Amino acid sequence: MPEKRAARLRPDERRAQLVAIGVDMLADCTLDELSTDAVARRAGISRGLLFHYFASKRDFYRSVVRQVCDDFAAATEPDAALDPVRRTRAFIAGFVAYVAGRRRIYLALVRGAAGGHPAVEDIVETTRATLARRIEEGQRALGMPPSPRLTLAARAWLAFAEEAVTSWPLEEPEAPDELAAFLESGFVRLLGALDRPAALPD
Repeated sequence: MPEKRAARLRPDERRAQLVAIGVDMLADCTLDELSTDAVARRAGISRGLLFHYFASKRDFYRSVVRQVCDDFAAATEPDAALDPVRRTRAFIAGFVAYVAGRRRIYLALVRGAAGGHPAVEDIVETTRATLARRIEEGQRALGMPPSPRLTLAARAWLAFAEEAVTSWPLEEPEAPDELAAFLESGFVRLLGALDRPAALPD
């Protein structure tokens, strides 16, 4: 049977289609295992045509990673109309909901960044900086003055949250709510320690 020909798409539509396929395939493989041949087959085009839209495999990988990170940033962007406490809760809830629904994709990014993958590291770092800035803005809205310690604490909480969401058992229906509560508790304690640092008892 002859292979079904791909529908004709505008260049921007074809790029978006190929990136979407790449993002979808990350649910079942690591970034290094993401095959441009398989992506092209799923799109119904030749591998050579894929590289008409992307300068190289690295360029394609970066486009896929950027899309995932853009989606993650959008999912965690709180409503500016909310009061500071509700805004922070919405941020944490968005964080948990995104990872719960796309855990393997998120793991591919985090592990790729941890390994210094050239297609991931700087894009993931930019996304982390965006999330840290949102945490700082939320704390300043609550009256905390800006300081290097606040920046450090925001990044420390993100590292804590990344580890928690990648390790937390999410099989039970109530697990996402429990994880959100755990992250909120860690957030309150860590950021609160900036004003009231505590030492271990003697």
